[in-house]
Amino acid sequence: MTLRLRSGQAAGSAGRHTTSNVRVRYQETDQMGVVYHSNYLVWFEIGRTDWLRDTGVTYREMEADGIRLPVIEAHCEYRLGAQYDDDVEIRTGAKRLSPVRVQFDYQAIRRADGAQLATGYTVHATVDREGRPVRMPDRVKELFA
Repeated sequence: MTLRLRSGQAAGSAGRHTTSNVRVRYQETDQMGVVYHSNYLVWFEIGRTDWLRDTGVTYREMEADGIRLPVIEAHCEYRLGAQYDDDVEIRTGAKRLSPVRVQFDYQAIRRADGAQLATGYTVHATVDREGRPVRMPDRVKELFA
């Protein structure tokens, strides 16, 4: 595997959280004036991508090396509805569940008042280019140690 940490990045990032900011766009709201439920999963993906990037590896680099992390399970618990133009912070953490699975945990927080809007997680399998499950390469394991 040719993945390498970027300068200044440390292995063993599982206990670390990344923060991503999103501003609610009008198109993300529904007729009730709140964010449509599936958009939280899109925001979780933003958080997950930022978490990986902040550890020094991007999805693009992983895929170029033949490793993919498809979502095999997704969960979101909605607490309060975000509204148009809210500034929302997505907090993302990660942990390794097994040699072939990882979990990302998320919190969506409204920045104006600190209200928790949603929490959730996604579970991902490590697969090769053909979609077959494979053990996590050591380099990927290091990210979740």
